[in-house]
Amino acid sequence: MSRVVERFLRYVRIDTRAEENRTTFPSSLKQKELGRILAAELKQMGAARVYFDEEYGYVYALIPATDNQKSQKTLAFIAHMDTAPDLSGANVNPKIIQNYDGKDIVLNEKEGILLSPKKFPELLEYIGKNLITTDGSTLLGADDKAGIAEIMTMAEELLQNPQWEHGNIAICFTPDEEVGAGVEHIDLKRLGADYAYTVDGGALGELEYENFNAASAVITIKGVNVHPGMAKNKMKNAALIGIELELLLPREQKPEYTCDYEGFYHLADMHGNEEEARMNYLIRDHDRDKFEKKKAYLADCVALLNKKYGENTISLEVRDSYYNMAEKIVPEHLFLVEEARKAMEELGITPRIRPIRGGTDGARLSFMGLPCPNLCAGGHNFHGRYEYCCIESMEMIVELLKKLALHSY
Repeated sequence: MSRVVERFLRYVRIDTRAEENRTTFPSSLKQKELGRILAAELKQMGAARVYFDEEYGYVYALIPATDNQKSQKTLAFIAHMDTAPDLSGANVNPKIIQNYDGKDIVLNEKEGILLSPKKFPELLEYIGKNLITTDGSTLLGADDKAGIAEIMTMAEELLQNPQWEHGNIAICFTPDEEVGAGVEHIDLKRLGADYAYTVDGGALGELEYENFNAASAVITIKGVNVHPGMAKNKMKNAALIGIELELLLPREQKPEYTCDYEGFYHLADMHGNEEEARMNYLIRDHDRDKFEKKKAYLADCVALLNKKYGENTISLEVRDSYYNMAEKIVPEHLFLVEEARKAMEELGITPRIRPIRGGTDGARLSFMGLPCPNLCAGGHNFHGRYEYCCIESMEMIVELLKKLALHSY
């Protein structure tokens, strides 16, 4: 069993599920358990400036430049320790599927849970490869423990081979990325990097420097409830007003009808009754102008309904979450994308350069002054019971990280 696989199998068994309704940072203290383990491993392998942030849970380390390396630049590799709150990350029991034959994979015979190429046709790309899957009861945690395992294995190999010439290589593992707070308390001075890559993408070859501009919108509707038998000209049904609002939004601009660079409005949660209703929306678009227009249109819809049903019937709170990192990478730092693309091609990996229909820590880091494209980590179907990763992809990503590290920035 290769070192990257051995590490990955250990890491996924540590429950690091983030909590959405957080009152602490990190949102779940169990994330710190993995952080302490990673810091201890980095110290044991000989990394310098290893630091575990006891308050916030971040892990920092440095692989110092070799003596004959002239570059003064520092390149960082970053991955996150938490797993998504969508499904349990406790008692993860990974299964290794050797020499995949292209047929349905039985994840859980008792529950009849199958990982099938009929539903996930990209599985057919891995015929003859070795896969790691869930047992159907939890997520796997490849997002982003595959990235962590790959970075740790790269670090170990660099430290074991001091004859390899490279510049300073910084490492950082973050908590709470899955709840949008991964870099909320990061210490960029301690990290000390000039450039970075997050290792938080999907299939082998994915390379991303564009992501959504993102905002969340909370809509609260105040209704008037009276007995339905006496409701004429009196009742103002908050739940129905919420439905009316949803129908004002363009149907074609919903996640289920969009792809590539197309943005959307996503109703993520709705609950209520006649008296009060609450709706939570995600607003996304790669284009900043279209993004701003989406927010403005939603505000116009709210204003229209307030005019119809009475002022202050509906309140709207919009909060920007992150912006498209392309604004900070193009053109000055596009060389980071080009170097990754060339490194992939030299290794026989087909680059898949495409926009992220989501966000990463790298988006916020780029706006904080640390240009940070995103690299593949080798997984599929993140955040759910059908999550899996390819062993050969993980091993090749270690080689990719080494090649980037050995380049003189």
